[in-house]
This record gives sequence, structure tokens and C-alpha cells, in this order.
Amino acid sequence: MKIFRVFAVKISLIVFLAGIAYATPSTQIWIPSTDIQPYKKVHFGFDSYIKTKSQNGATEPTITNLGLTTGVLPFEKMQLEVGIDYRDTGGEHAYPLLFNAKLGTPEGALFEGAPALAIGGYDFGTKSEVTDYNIFYGLIAKTLGKVGRLSAGYYTGNKDLLVDTDGNKDNDGVLLSWDRTISEISDNLWAAIDYQGGDNGYGALSFGIAWKFAPNVGVIFGYDIYNESTYKPTATVQLDIDF
Repeated sequence: MKIFRVFAVKISLIVFLAGIAYATPSTQIWIPSTDIQPYKKVHFGFDSYIKTKSQNGATEPTITNLGLTTGVLPFEKMQLEVGIDYRDTGGEHAYPLLFNAKLGTPEGALFEGAPALAIGGYDFGTKSEVTDYNIFYGLIAKTLGKVGRLSAGYYTGNKDLLVDTDGNKDNDGVLLSWDRTISEISDNLWAAIDYQGGDNGYGALSFGIAWKFAPNVGVIFGYDIYNESTYKPTATVQLDIDF
């Protein structure tokens, strides 16, 4: 895992030198995507996750996430976004700040027909062994005409926090997704399915659709089914605004 330690140091330096770090990485429904915010574009996201089933007779609180993300590299073929989130887990405001960053190249940047590539990290918390999930990942994605875009990758995180319900280490897994603009109906309609491996609370199968109400405003409506059955499904509504 030496490559991940080196990457963590580089990302930390980039965020420090950037001065103000702006949120959740650009995502599909649940997992990161290879999309990266363009230089100087600021993205605001409001995500909510609403439990749809009760747990031992009680419904768990809604989780909300407010985030800002911005692109910080003025290059077309190599892009970098950095972000900061404020996460509220049902009124629990202890150590709510989380940071993220993503570096990558868009499709066709390296050579004609090249896939998009991205490496990044997210959920870097401010409290050791409490919110420092420290998830690092790598992704590759390719658009295949009318089939849509297919993405695949892998992630790893803090082995002390990413555990299964028995407390055993479960801190890595695959990342898979499909997404496509449903242009047959409208260029404003988008659909996606994604999957994150693991029984650690991050592992889930998610699917949903999005509608662009304006060129810079969109809303995602999705549903998350967690790999570990003791985690109840969530409905998610995500508002995205670009400035």
C-alpha cells in the first residue's frame, strides 16, 4: 500500500497549497465517478439519505451532507478537484467536517479512444479513529456509444473503522457503475447504477435517475441497498448546483 501513502501525502500538500478546499467527490449515485470539476467551477451539493425501514422498531435518523467542490488545475488533460463536506447524522454534530480530493484525466486525453482515469480519496475526517475513514480509490471509465459509460475500480480505507458488523476488518472492495444520459426521452434525463463492495457500511448497490432543471442545476432521486442486511435501505435525494 506504499502507493496510497505517497498519494495521501501529495493530496495533503495540494489541499494545503490550494488555500481553501472546496466537498464530496463528484459521484454517480453512491460511489465516486471519474468526473472532475473544471478549473474554478464551484459545485454545491446537498445530499440526504432517508431510512425506508425501521431498525428494531425505530426509524434511524436522516443523514444529510452539505458540500462544496471546486476544480483547481487549469489544464484540459489533467484535472484536480478538492472538497469539504459538513455531515449531519441525525443531529449529531461532533466532528462533522470531512475532506476529499480527486486527480484524473478525461476520456481521450492520453490518446485517441483512451478511457478516463481517476485516483482520489474521500471522508478524511478530523477525529482520529472516529471520522478518519480515509478512503482511497482508483477508477477507469469508458463510454461505449448507446450502451453508456462503464466504470470499474477499487478502494481501500481505514482498517480500524471500516469493519463488518462483527468488528472484523473489511476495508476494501470493488467499485462498479453504469450511467447514461437517456437522450431518447430528454437530454436532461440521466440514469445510473453503481456498486461498492464490502460489508462495512459503505458497501451498497445503488440506482437512480437525475433531471437537469437548468444547465447548472440538477436533482438525483435514488435508492441504496446495503450489502450488510442489518443496514436498512435508504432513499436519497441529491441537489447539485454549479457556480
